[in-house]
Amino acid sequence: MSFSVDVLANIDWNQTVIRIGQFAIELQRGIGHQDRFQRLITTLRQVLECDASALLRYDSRQFIPLAIDGLAKDVLGRRFALEGHPRLEAIARAGDVVRFPADSELPDPYDGLIPGQESLKVHACVGLPLFAGQNLIGALTLDGMQPDQFDVFSDEELRLIAALAAGALSNALLIEQLESQNMLPGDRNIRADAAPFEAVKQTQMIGLSPGMTQLKKEIEIVAASDLNVLISGETGTGKELVAKAIHEASPRAVNPLVYLNCAALPESVAESELFGHVKGAFTGAISNRSGKFEMADNGTLFLDEIGELSLALQAKLLRVLQYGDIQRVGDDRSLRVDVRVLAATNRDLREEVLAGRFRADLFHRLSVFPLSVPPLRERGDDVILLAGYFCEQCRLRLGLSRVVLSAGARNLLQHYNFPGNVRELEHAIHRAVVLSRATRSGDEVILEAQHFAFPEVTLPPPEAAAVPVVKQNLREATEAFQRETIRQALAQNHHNWAACARMLETDVANLHRLAKRLGLCEGLNNPGLIEILQVNCAGEFAVFIHYRCGGDFSFHQDFFGVDGTALRLQRGAVDRHRFIDWRGECAAANQPAT
Repeated sequence: MSFSVDVLANIDWNQTVIRIGQFAIELQRGIGHQDRFQRLITTLRQVLECDASALLRYDSRQFIPLAIDGLAKDVLGRRFALEGHPRLEAIARAGDVVRFPADSELPDPYDGLIPGQESLKVHACVGLPLFAGQNLIGALTLDGMQPDQFDVFSDEELRLIAALAAGALSNALLIEQLESQNMLPGDRNIRADAAPFEAVKQTQMIGLSPGMTQLKKEIEIVAASDLNVLISGETGTGKELVAKAIHEASPRAVNPLVYLNCAALPESVAESELFGHVKGAFTGAISNRSGKFEMADNGTLFLDEIGELSLALQAKLLRVLQYGDIQRVGDDRSLRVDVRVLAATNRDLREEVLAGRFRADLFHRLSVFPLSVPPLRERGDDVILLAGYFCEQCRLRLGLSRVVLSAGARNLLQHYNFPGNVRELEHAIHRAVVLSRATRSGDEVILEAQHFAFPEVTLPPPEAAAVPVVKQNLREATEAFQRETIRQALAQNHHNWAACARMLETDVANLHRLAKRLGLCEGLNNPGLIEILQVNCAGEFAVFIHYRCGGDFSFHQDFFGVDGTALRLQRGAVDRHRFIDWRGECAAANQPAT
């Protein structure tokens, strides 16, 4: 998507400079990519006054949410395949702004995913594809409940916003690619024309909790090495997924990852499964057969439930780890193999060593770099993200138009301890979808709390708020309470409306409307923009704003909340401060500064 300088003359600069200025400054305030993405989306929603916004990353014909505002938390866990979402496919195919009419026959991917409005459909939708060169890297989506909600914004304005967002996303993905290649041995050079994050597709590990964030960092560190890894965790936590992530991020990713469940190995064939056998080695050995170690040569072998191996087999496994030699059953010759071993267990192997059921030397060989996968009950809001992922999987598998969680269902999931962890959650979602379909017709499913058969779930009672005795009618008392609540929230958040909205758990657009109705916006200037101009903008940009906005000083006075004839903007610098006179320099300027 591109635009020429000529189209800039068609933009209403009085508002556009303000919108784009706020948007650009917020992009630079975040610490880390995730924080920057969230600020981007929050500011976008505030500036464009939409009901919901999302930043999506494009990867292998699917969109992956990176940041959302105004949408249910489970959206972050969903993966939107283009084949199942025609609107997103239209955005991916477009090279420009895409506006969907209110009566569009294409279903909106966020229908039912705006909190408190699960039964309503989105009426206004705009999609902005994001490009790095000619490569699609993501998209911005804007949604509203009013059919004409985005008519006031020109395509030129939306293109400018998309260009800023594309730059931020492209830089973030390129940094990830650089960091990833910097950890791997060999050639670390990146082609200049390479698409951002052009790499082997990696396993998606869903979760933003501190425990999962730490686990992902540890996976990145150990994946680049060739160390053996012991993955511990309760049943159903996703240990196999961790092993896949390690392999796919390692230099061995181009070679096979071989899986073996040690708990399912009969003792009589366990050695043959691991090391192979030759013809005639035992009854039924009618031909030579390679074992798992040979299959995984130059790749990775994942031994699940390693604690179930017998002591005799543990001794033979130890020799392979020490010397890299295997011997097929019935063969006197040794074969050399180059295999990285990843092992997983739901047991405490230290206790097993003390009890004499596991070899201490093998334990130390395997646990060169131990990883612990946290149980679901310790992962906080990750349960909602995972629920969203499984809802989307069910929707695709069953051919439904939408599968969403009600507020009651989300509350229930957050307060159940899930002894079976992620696997139990997956099965619970699938079962709930089937039960919900049985109670209502159509291809739309809303999961309620009663669709989940969890035993003994105690939900916290709602907090009772103290009701003061006042001599007001109900409407006046309600408005007084709302007015005071908003004032306190604004004071606590330094008049940052986006932060205030997050604190009050509402959307910025609705908060602005309510504040205006309550009279909280009268006589107030725009402190957010003043801060942007005074701290971040040079004097030349002030001249540029004046040039585009014209000489209407009453507009300046009303907007900035200061005397237009003496408006001065601070030019920020570390060691000096220069003030320019708004009228004096703007009157002398015949063209905008560059």
